[in-house]
Parts: sequence; C-alpha cells; structure tokens
Amino acid sequence: MRILTGIQPSGRLHLGNYLGAMRQCVELQKKADDCFYFIADYHALTTVSDPQALRDSIHGVALDFLSAGLDPEKVVFFRQSDVPEVQELSWLLSIVTPMARLELAHSYKDKLAHGKEATHALFTYPVLMAADILLYQSDLVPVGKDQKQHLEITRDLAAKFNQKFGEVFKMPDGYIPDSVATVPGTDGQKMSKSYGNTIPLAGTPKEIKKAIMGIVTDSAPVEAKKDPETNNVYKIYKLLATPEQAAEMAERFRAGGYGYGDAKKELLRVYEEVLAPFRERRAHFEAHPDEVRDILASGAAKARVEARRTLGAARRAVGLD
Repeated sequence: MRILTGIQPSGRLHLGNYLGAMRQCVELQKKADDCFYFIADYHALTTVSDPQALRDSIHGVALDFLSAGLDPEKVVFFRQSDVPEVQELSWLLSIVTPMARLELAHSYKDKLAHGKEATHALFTYPVLMAADILLYQSDLVPVGKDQKQHLEITRDLAAKFNQKFGEVFKMPDGYIPDSVATVPGTDGQKMSKSYGNTIPLAGTPKEIKKAIMGIVTDSAPVEAKKDPETNNVYKIYKLLATPEQAAEMAERFRAGGYGYGDAKKELLRVYEEVLAPFRERRAHFEAHPDEVRDILASGAAKARVEARRTLGAARRAVGLD
C-alpha cells in the first residue's frame, strides 16, 4: 500500500501541525510498506510571494519533519518542485476537468471570501493536487477535513481520464482518522498561522514561553472551582500530557485553589519534555544542512522514477508517445 501526503511551506510550523499531521506521518511510516511525503512548494506559491520567505519555509518544513522522526530510509521525502513531471500531468488532467467542478470548490470560494485574488493557480489548485496524488499511483491519502473535497475531485478526474483514454490511474482513498483532534490555539480558535494564535515548534524558549503564558483564559480567581473542559490551557495540555497527568490537572481545576498561571507553567514543562527529542534532532539537522539537501535530492530521484512511469502511461494514452 502506498501512502502519499504533502504539506505546504507557508510559514513556521506549530504545535497544531505537529499533533494534527506530523505525528500521524511518523506513525504511518511504521505501518505502511511505501510512504511518499512531499513539501508542496508549488502550492505554496498561491499564498507566499516573497522568494526568500519561501526558501526559508521549505528548509524549515524539511527540518521539522525530519526532526519529528521522519525516517528517509523508510519514506520517500522530497520537494514537489523537484519532480517537474507533476506539472505536465496537471495539464493532461485539466483536459478532463469541468470548469463548474472547480467553481464549486469550497477552498477556492473561501479564499475569495477572505480577499484572495482570483488567480488561475488558486482556481486550478485541485487539479495540481490531483496530479500530486495520481502521479505516484497512491492508494491512501491522509487529508484534513478541509481537503476532503479536493480528494473527491481527484477521484472524479481519475475516473474521467480512465474512462476516456483507458486505465492509467489507480483510484486513491482518503484517510481521515477520528483520533486526530483539532488543536486549539492560544485564543481558543483552531490553531492556525492565519489567526496568529500558534505555539511554535522551533521557536526560542522565550517565544514558546510567551505563547503559552499568553493563552487566553477567563477571569475566575485562583480559589474558584473551574471546569477544565472549558479552558484553553487544559484543552492544549491534555493533547500533550499522559492520561494520568491530564486527569490530575482536571481534578485540581475542579477542586479549586488552582490558578491558570500554575497550569500554564505545568503546560510549559510538559511541552518542553515532550518536544525535547524534536529539538535535539532539529539542532543536528540545523548544523548539517547538506544532509537535509541530500535527503531531499535522494527522495526526488526515487519519486521521479515513479513519476516518469505514470506520466509515460498518461502520454501514451492521450497520443503523445
């Protein structure tokens, strides 16, 4: 079974990325025979217009995923733009893509509603995503709920192409595990770079402490009994702590005499404890950038073997052989 997933290098990764996607990717590499993980830098161009910022984000994402435990001996890890075949396949898929299907894409409409310019790249984003998936004959694609429709579009395009030109593409299935919780941000909303409510993964100790100590809480006094399930500190804490640690903090809140300041300090302690291996590995990769570049280059070479095979079949199917 081949698993494929990608992540956009659109800024510094944070705790929400780690708990929502990165840990899942590391776990999947232990279970699957074949994993293809890529840095979606072509996709990032729809939101990042500063060249140096994009370069920094690409390198940062590579560092963070390797530091989270991604094993280049078990997975094919590469940059999307190092496999140019994806762009030609995107064009071949576009010939079976109905305009109306893209006009109804939730992500496109949402970005327009938030003031994004209606560019061709933004409009055809789902076609390039379909090319990402189909190029490697993927079986299973871990996606967030916000990307579910894009996977449906991928399946539609694969079916249309196969029906019109013959069987070329495998039909991929989505994987949306129920166990991946939405990680609340420091303001209680979903943790997101766009909301400015994140706890950074690779931040300085000062940045991390500032983010955690700045978590929004109500004004209940220390002596008051509190419902742990309604406060942001506990919601984040229980995603990192052991069940025993989480139960102990919950009991302290319910008993009263336990303030948010003490809870934040405990969250900071557990955050540092859980992320210690990550920071240690990241320090290694920061000191050895050539190793990171070699891993990505090796991954791209392996990915291109698969990409050329699929693209060749698609070209023959449409008559471009």
